[in-house]
Amino acid sequence: MLSLCFLVSFSQTSKTKIEMIAANWNVTEEATFEKFDNRETLLLKRGRITVKNQKFINGSIEVDVYANTVRSFAGITFRKNDNTMEEVYMRLHKTNQADAVQYTPIFNNESNWQLYREHQANVLFKNKGWNALRIEINNDQAEVFVNNEKVMTISNLRTDNTSGEIGLFALFSNRFSNFRITPKESSKESEKVRETPTDLNIIRQWKITEAKLFNRQRLNFKDFLKEKYITVTTEKSGLLPISKYIKKASSGNFEQNTEDYTIAFTNISSEKEETKLFSFDYSDTILVYLNGKIIFEGKNGFRTKGVQYMGHLDINTNTLYLPLKKGNNTIHCVVIDKANGWGLMAKLQ
Repeated sequence: MLSLCFLVSFSQTSKTKIEMIAANWNVTEEATFEKFDNRETLLLKRGRITVKNQKFINGSIEVDVYANTVRSFAGITFRKNDNTMEEVYMRLHKTNQADAVQYTPIFNNESNWQLYREHQANVLFKNKGWNALRIEINNDQAEVFVNNEKVMTISNLRTDNTSGEIGLFALFSNRFSNFRITPKESSKESEKVRETPTDLNIIRQWKITEAKLFNRQRLNFKDFLKEKYITVTTEKSGLLPISKYIKKASSGNFEQNTEDYTIAFTNISSEKEETKLFSFDYSDTILVYLNGKIIFEGKNGFRTKGVQYMGHLDINTNTLYLPLKKGNNTIHCVVIDKANGWGLMAKLQ
């Protein structure tokens, strides 16, 4: 019995190399396995490819990526279940820039990097040879290493997935080699901390509709009142990652997506006529209605205000003074998105 326990423990902490041959992977038409630089490699043009018959909970995942100076993305996908997963990737053309490495949760096949500006890192990549990417995952936390230097700590992995498939992600072609996994037991030090709001003025719950293709000419406020809504809760910061809760009609194709929208609704009860400050941010586009009348329109998508404009969210970016009537007041936000993160956050004070 003691011998058996030892063997089980050893297998859970031993490093396994997944060879770059088609038999080990759930192959897509975008993947080519070939010899390069005296290595077995995978050339992935775009999309994701997963390891066959492999579920991952905690431990380390490592891969080498060949240097690339043209615009491209190369990374690791883990805890993948259907179209929701965690993802960390290198943007090799962004060497020595603030967003060279990014983490994003993928909700319903949609990337959300625009919503998580805190999970980006400035990294100087090698411009020749291989760059090593390693992720150490422990429950809801992760540490990211590039060429054996820690570049990012993720204190709260955003999906609710605790296990799932592992694999690789690429956009605009990248070459991978030497893929390794080391499963490990979880550490109790990484127990998930219950989130509590730091600002009591944050709107923590919204009611939202299903996603629909956006057509401005067909919007009619009277139709908003007939919609079916589900109640959803924001993150600690007040951020509502909309794709976590509803699936887009068009998804997974980045800027080639069509525009989808949802209606986010909340009630405000006031004991008297008064004015309150409504602070908010959103992605990509918004129409705000107070008591059925439109009071704000704005755009905050990636590159909408210049080539380098990221469209990150900050709850204090936009402010409106709301003239509230005595009794019940309603706010309806039509939030429209194409790609990179569908989000809303707001507070009232």
